[in-house]
Amino acid sequence: MTSTPTAALATTATLTRIRLNRRSPAARRDLTDAVSLHKSVMLLAPDDLGENPRQQAGLLFRLEDATDDTPPTLLVQSHQPPDLTRLPHHYGNAETRPLHPMFQALTPGRAVRYRITANASTARRVLDDHHPVDNKHGRKIVALYGDDALAWWQRRAHQAGLTLDTTHITPARFPRTRRRADKPGEQAHSPGPMHALTRFDGLATITDPHQLSHALLTGIGRGKPYGAGLLTLAPA
Repeated sequence: MTSTPTAALATTATLTRIRLNRRSPAARRDLTDAVSLHKSVMLLAPDDLGENPRQQAGLLFRLEDATDDTPPTLLVQSHQPPDLTRLPHHYGNAETRPLHPMFQALTPGRAVRYRITANASTARRVLDDHHPVDNKHGRKIVALYGDDALAWWQRRAHQAGLTLDTTHITPARFPRTRRRADKPGEQAHSPGPMHALTRFDGLATITDPHQLSHALLTGIGRGKPYGAGLLTLAPA
């Protein structure tokens, strides 16, 4: 069964669905700026969480595109019910539901439908001194696409206690705005990092409920502050 910390969090975790109001200036801004969206999501976390407040609060989120029937929708998962009163005025219509019933239903052999928007990427060593690297070990994070992205997800799904039966891949690069230069002659620069996101949908079979619970609560892959890594499940 699940470990004590994971089991405890599984009893309190919630999923909040916010149908964004496109008349709200804050919502419109967040739809075009990943950094602004991250800041709005962080409003839902309690204050004074110390280092890594997003991780401490268990905040994971995903932006769902508008459909014929629904506006753009923000899904936010957290270890505790969020304080929705902290969102900007008229930001959207929100509803929160507990995830404990879902965690209780995670049993080996059960078929589920899954969705995750992930930052499929890998660290590769850079030998060319003219290219910047992302860490002191001389490695650069590069995005994966197509078959490489699929292989990445197959590995991560296996580690998360899922055997994939079907997978549909949709590119989901999140847009960002470029900030204007503050002074004449100053070069405009971006407010934050750009993540190449890929959405994976399909059917899977649960093989390890403990590993799956951990992946659900902590997210999968890089880019979690910018809308990547939230795995959601539904009955198949």
